[in-house]
Amino acid sequence: MSFSVTVRDHIMIAHSLRGDVFGPAQQLHGATFLVDATFRADELDGHGVVVDIGRASEVLRDIASALTYRNLDEEPDLQGMNTTTERLCQIIGDRLAARVKDGGVGEANLSGIVVTLHESHVAWASYEVTL
Repeated sequence: MSFSVTVRDHIMIAHSLRGDVFGPAQQLHGATFLVDATFRADELDGHGVVVDIGRASEVLRDIASALTYRNLDEEPDLQGMNTTTERLCQIIGDRLAARVKDGGVGEANLSGIVVTLHESHVAWASYEVTL
């Protein structure tokens, strides 16, 4: 048995990707991603919820706002990294996991988080972190 709650935000970024495999995306370009963060728990808490949706939304908004309207090529903590959709999922997922561990979403007893970035209506990538 498993339960989940998903909250959504978005990021608007600029970046370039290194490597011939990326073709024209090697040039600086913009992207807008829908960001879904799914919080998972094996059991509901004493209030009958996985996580406080308001607090989960706030934490995701904080993390997303730190990335949005940025040229990721210029972000010091992302230097030397290809900020692919998959890697951005990992960055957001790891930042969410750190906030959960610090009590940022309250006393939730979560088993994991899945972050999905939707590049378009036909393509998306996900990253799952176990807590």
